[in-house]
Amino acid sequence: MPSDDLLDELKTWLTDNWDPDLTVAQWWELLGLSGWAAPTLPKHAYGRELSRSDAVRVGAAISDFGALAAPGGLGMLLAAPTIAVHGTPEQIEEYIRPTVTGQKGWCQLFSEPGAGSDLAGLTTRAELDGEEWIVNGQKVWTSSGHLADTAMLLARTNPEAPKHQGISYFVINMLQPGVEIRPLKEMTGHALFNEVFLTDARVPSSAIISGQNNGWAVANTTLMFERSGLSAGGSAATSNAVAGTVAGHLVKRAGDFVAGTGAGATSTPVAAGFKLYVSYAKKNGSINDPTVRQGLASLYTMGEIGRINNERVKAARAAGTEIPGMANIGKLSMSNIVRLQRDLGLRIVGPSGTLHAYTDAQQVALNAATGDARLSMVTAAALYAQAPPIYGGTDQIQRNIIGERVLGLPKEPGNDAKVPFSSLPKNG
Repeated sequence: MPSDDLLDELKTWLTDNWDPDLTVAQWWELLGLSGWAAPTLPKHAYGRELSRSDAVRVGAAISDFGALAAPGGLGMLLAAPTIAVHGTPEQIEEYIRPTVTGQKGWCQLFSEPGAGSDLAGLTTRAELDGEEWIVNGQKVWTSSGHLADTAMLLARTNPEAPKHQGISYFVINMLQPGVEIRPLKEMTGHALFNEVFLTDARVPSSAIISGQNNGWAVANTTLMFERSGLSAGGSAATSNAVAGTVAGHLVKRAGDFVAGTGAGATSTPVAAGFKLYVSYAKKNGSINDPTVRQGLASLYTMGEIGRINNERVKAARAAGTEIPGMANIGKLSMSNIVRLQRDLGLRIVGPSGTLHAYTDAQQVALNAATGDARLSMVTAAALYAQAPPIYGGTDQIQRNIIGERVLGLPKEPGNDAKVPFSSLPKNG
């Protein structure tokens, strides 16, 4: 964990700098440039080179102090760490600085209707036009696309190369003509995901990360950070304010987004879910059901395994090594956890678990009818549980990666690595 000296340094810095009357943009500028907003990043990329578990404790300390937490979103989770690995110094300055200071919100333009699990089968194309690339294609399942200024984009820049070799990784402006965003409403009633249509959208050549046709390696770095971030075992405090210009939060008073001292997420989502289900089980007597008790014990155990695995990763990195496949194992673990939370939560609350609100007005009415505002957390978690085993790479893809890249098992038969993409059958 961070030394007492480090946490003392943070508290001193917060005492000297936190002012609730600053705008969100002003506060995030101070936090981001100090290295406290994204402390896992390298020092040359506005970070402090802390481990993920240490960063969680830093986030908790900021929350406990009563200051507005760092900006959240895919820019902090995926874009900034990927560009820190593969970007030039100029790209780090152009893209990471506005990310850690909350000036830009991000989304991820990877998946396509015809290339979901087979991400390398993407058909969105980018064609060079002088010093710019013209992009045409369609993306889907784009989280927070409706709130993003900027996106991580995978596009095919050489259809005559094998499918993994002709892809480039771009940073694209989402607020330009030629980018159309259409929300996709989920069965939760929310629309966190979107379709994105790209019609003659433009990207400067300087926005290619790691060079033309090298995008697959960069994409795998992003996916590694995504799987690590989605795995069980740790969660840093996240802000109630939304990063970027679209939501309009940057010009508002920072203190208005702070619920109170210690309001941030200082425990893992698994631990929070466990506490919620235990409280319900004690309240309605289902805690005496041995199968419910066993489910609760399993949920607690899975959360602890995730936490301990994060500590193992931290220790391995401190020793200069890595634990192969841990990000994929963590992603699979989270899939198992959300399925257990779904089944266990609905069993504990009983018939009330069939009640769900799809609008704010419905939620107000449902809370009044049941007298229990927390019930929506159980039902929403149950409905959402189908998503984590799919996004960020399906469970099946995670198992393939572990089998082939970690255990050294034979790859699935195929000649895709040698055949030009233009010669492959569709979805091949």
